[in-house]
Amino acid sequence: MRRLLAALLCVAGITSQVQAQSYPDRPIKVILPFTPGSPNDVVARLISPQVSARLGQPIVLDNRPGGGTTIGLKAVMTADADGYTLLFSNSPVHFITPLVNKTFSYDPLKDFTPIATVVSGGLMLVIAPEIPAKTVKEFVAYAKANPGKLNFGFGQGTLPQLVGEMFKYATGTQITNIPYKGGAQAIPDLLGGRIQMNVGTISTLAPLVRQGKLRALAVTSATRNPELPDVPTMAESGLPEVASVTYYGFLGPAGVPEDAVRRFNAAVNDSLQSPEVRAAIARIGFEPHGGTAADFAALIASEMKAWTPIVQKTGFQLN
Repeated sequence: MRRLLAALLCVAGITSQVQAQSYPDRPIKVILPFTPGSPNDVVARLISPQVSARLGQPIVLDNRPGGGTTIGLKAVMTADADGYTLLFSNSPVHFITPLVNKTFSYDPLKDFTPIATVVSGGLMLVIAPEIPAKTVKEFVAYAKANPGKLNFGFGQGTLPQLVGEMFKYATGTQITNIPYKGGAQAIPDLLGGRIQMNVGTISTLAPLVRQGKLRALAVTSATRNPELPDVPTMAESGLPEVASVTYYGFLGPAGVPEDAVRRFNAAVNDSLQSPEVRAAIARIGFEPHGGTAADFAALIASEMKAWTPIVQKTGFQLN
């Protein structure tokens, strides 16, 4: 009997090892809790084909926006923890949701498995060109002279929303919030004059700035972006507290097998070594990041400590 039991355990162990080593043996679904055309969507669509080629399996991207990212988050949290349903999101949005959502709560680290950081990048503050301001200081003065008359458009439950709230808090300006399902949907209204202020990624806004359709006032990164070297940083504009960097990456539900995490992480990091991929990332205004799964977890934990008091201070809300 003991020999039979030992044999069965041995077979089970071998089967488990074979299953782990075979990952992935079918397509992987990546859920994006943001709208098509959003920064998350753009980055995910850039890196996924590269990762797919290295893993030898298709990666299917599934946009599930809404609910301040909760629709997509719930879909991943309730999926099987086998490495075949993943999340592509960013910090700090990933951990802001449970801080402010009154109906949906989760632990950003315990309920998810950080897998790989892909890119990082700052945001940019832009205004409609008809606003008579060419600097942050001039815009703040104009907003204070016209309280409640300017509109700030943003994607609901996103980092641009939080950065915009921080900007208003730091400057004491009264600018009306106009939420959209996704940040990309605010752009037509910005161009049409229905909103006057927006915060977004450089990849989305830089072409419109170059065309003269929008006016860039500042970037939130620590240094100026080479795509728009004449645009100062928030710190240079007198608002160091509005500085921020976004980190984008892959996560899974809690309990994804370690081998699956390692294989997916290795594919991401290998993809980021490609000169073509690095050039493509630079063209959309980001920087390649990479690192281990543990690095991504530590980064999220560090960001949580930095952003939680800001969320509480500004009264940021998803709904």
